[in-house]
Amino acid sequence: MLNISKQSISDLVNKRHYENLSGIQNRLARKVFLKVLLGLFLFMVVMLFMPWTQHIQITGEVNALRPDERPQTIQNTIAGKIDKWYVQEGDFVEAGDTIMRLTEIKAEYFDPELITRVKEQVDAKANGISAYEDKLKALDNQLHSLSALQKFGIQSVDNKVEQAKLQVISDSAAWQRAQIEYETAVQRLERQEKLYEQGLISLTDLETRRLKLQETKAKAIELENKYGLSVNKYINALIEQDRIVSEYASKIAEVQSKRSSAGTELYEGLSDMAKMKNQLTNYEMRQAMYYVLAPRRGFLTKALEAGVGENIKESTPIMTIVPEKWVKAVEAYVSPTDMPLVHRGNKMMLMFDGWPTTVFSGWPELSYGTFPGEVFAIDYSISKNGMYRILIIESDEKPWPKDVRIGSGSRGIALLNRVPIWYELWRQLNGFPPDFYQPETTKKPAKDAKKH
Repeated sequence: MLNISKQSISDLVNKRHYENLSGIQNRLARKVFLKVLLGLFLFMVVMLFMPWTQHIQITGEVNALRPDERPQTIQNTIAGKIDKWYVQEGDFVEAGDTIMRLTEIKAEYFDPELITRVKEQVDAKANGISAYEDKLKALDNQLHSLSALQKFGIQSVDNKVEQAKLQVISDSAAWQRAQIEYETAVQRLERQEKLYEQGLISLTDLETRRLKLQETKAKAIELENKYGLSVNKYINALIEQDRIVSEYASKIAEVQSKRSSAGTELYEGLSDMAKMKNQLTNYEMRQAMYYVLAPRRGFLTKALEAGVGENIKESTPIMTIVPEKWVKAVEAYVSPTDMPLVHRGNKMMLMFDGWPTTVFSGWPELSYGTFPGEVFAIDYSISKNGMYRILIIESDEKPWPKDVRIGSGSRGIALLNRVPIWYELWRQLNGFPPDFYQPETTKKPAKDAKKH
């Protein structure tokens, strides 16, 4: 009856003939089972009204927050042949430490005395420029002298012209006076002749008057000739004045032309010397670029070029350098469907590769091994993978692991609204997205500008 044996006789016994047998059946299991079902039902009903944190899941990797703190490649500026390595992978370098040395591969830079020879050319050109400057100074002095001589010559000829002019005026007055005297002598002679005809004067007086007329006429002719000579001298003085002005103007123009030519040669020399100095500086800088230097303080990783004697082109990545200090951030991607749910300042739960975690996405306070974060930045344009990139930084609540490195994988959970579990189940069954909402205030992340 207790069903202890495997050989049951239940089928051989007619239970309706034994009323006491049905009375002694055990009803405890049924009651316990019903109570358990009732308890489970009540528990499920209560659970349906418990709060649940809506969320979306994202994946990404650890990166530096600031662009200048992210891993970068060390590149050479000029083409060359690898001559010697000074470092190896894993080394720590300071800014300016030598990474490698290159040798020249271009024929125009093979000359080992290239810098010295170009300096000699610059010095020679400088001496030529100095000679042109001396020539300009000499021509300037010559112009000054010619200007002074022109001034003195013009003053001298002006004096001659003025003297000749005065002489013309004087001779003109004397000639006019002689003309008047001659006309007066003619009138007197006419009167003397009338008197002689009347017998009032003697023949001697008449002849004396006639001689006087001839003297007066001769004097008038003499003064007329003198006046003509004075006019000619005045004209010659004017011609001399024009000649002096033209002569000095021609000499000054000739010197100015020479000075202009010397100035042109000087400026051409200065231009050539500037080009040569520029070329010299380029050569000096190129020789300094034979040494590839570390751009910053950090650790060297992943040599992209190897060997000695290999030729490399300009701007060839040689080695990767990781900064010693950097502000941690997670670079994650969100689908366009979930993009409207993410805002700057949203809380995140992050899990890093290598750190064990126990996650209760609906109850983040019960999760273990997760690290809080905040959304720092959201891209305004979609990425090539068809998703939007966001940057997540540390929260003040709990620091991230110190040993996490750039490139480590990370998974994140964006915490959204708090809703009842029944609502979340209903949303999931209907395939609705999490509740779209706008934060009441756009809170600026706590670590906007971390300094190290």
